[in-house]
Amino acid sequence: MILKNLVCILLFSTFSFAATSNNYIWEKGYTFLKFLESYNIPASVYWNLYGEDKELTAEIYAGVRYYTLVDKDGSLLQALIPLNDETQIHIFKNNDTYSVDFIPVKYFSSTNSIALAIQKSPYQDLVELSGDTNLANEFINIYKNAIDFSKSVIKNDKLALIYHYKYRLGRNFGNPEIKASLIETNKKPNFLFAFNDGKYYNEKGNEVTGLFLQVPVRNARISSRFSLSRMHPILKVRRPHYGVDYAAPIGTSVRAAASGRVIFAGSKSGYGRVVEVTHNNGLKTLYAHLHQINVKKNQSVKAGQVIGKVGNSGLSTGPHLHFGLYKNNKPINPLSNIKSTKSVLSKAQKKEFLEIAKNYEDKLRIAIMDNFSGESPSYFAYNKNVNRY
Repeated sequence: MILKNLVCILLFSTFSFAATSNNYIWEKGYTFLKFLESYNIPASVYWNLYGEDKELTAEIYAGVRYYTLVDKDGSLLQALIPLNDETQIHIFKNNDTYSVDFIPVKYFSSTNSIALAIQKSPYQDLVELSGDTNLANEFINIYKNAIDFSKSVIKNDKLALIYHYKYRLGRNFGNPEIKASLIETNKKPNFLFAFNDGKYYNEKGNEVTGLFLQVPVRNARISSRFSLSRMHPILKVRRPHYGVDYAAPIGTSVRAAASGRVIFAGSKSGYGRVVEVTHNNGLKTLYAHLHQINVKKNQSVKAGQVIGKVGNSGLSTGPHLHFGLYKNNKPINPLSNIKSTKSVLSKAQKKEFLEIAKNYEDKLRIAIMDNFSGESPSYFAYNKNVNRY
């Protein structure tokens, strides 16, 4: 509660007298322009933004919680609309005009652990114990390509997790980040540890096979790379660029980077004509500024299938494909995930990873002991007969 009050004071202190704060869920199909219209804010506030800032407003996703501060007459004083876990749109009134900026999300995080013995299924038992479907889904996703839960897990196999949650204004924010996990299959351990490259590896430092992405435009030049914070060449301010731009002539084929299902095919604010495809493991790919869309919503597509044509629609300075990759609605670097084989850690990376894994494995052991009357399974590296690190 102290943190919540502090954040509110910092953001809204200028307008605190006779003002009311509210929070809402961003609805499907809602746009930044519609938001401005709902508060009688001139559309010019949007159209006067620099092109790349207009494009960023298209990153607002359905289901995100946003915050408003209004005066006694219902006029908007300020609003905070998250684009992801790190960046949010800040709209504020200055005298009789409105301004828009992009600022960091203020949050704090906590590390949590959970351990249980399987009774029904890993998913059901996690939901019943934690009440958190997001955590259960994330657990299932990271093991999806490694374990067949319907065949390998038996009753009373143990499961343990170490995970982070972000909190903002007194609420969970974003999705849980699993840092380490263990599940037994017929009493045999299966460890996974998150590394700083966004991938999961077992206790030996071998990657668990994830989604292999193909290049969406063949033989194209990369004109702009992914960045969470780059200096804008004209505005001289830092702005994120949530994707990779491939420069190519209008009409060049755009191909699905992986197999999946189309969840959006249409126009989206500054991105122009857009296709979005959902994949396994909570991943989504986005293809923007298209000249032509060749697929429909809910259609299944195969990796390499033509889903559209390169164009110049929306707010674009020239023909190109803007290609985005998201994990649970959080943008990640597509170039780090375009591959055809498993990642292999370098000698230095593996040394760093094993230190991380050793630390988290001990936390998993403690979680097991705390929940099972001090019992520590013999497969943990803590035991003298196991030499893993």
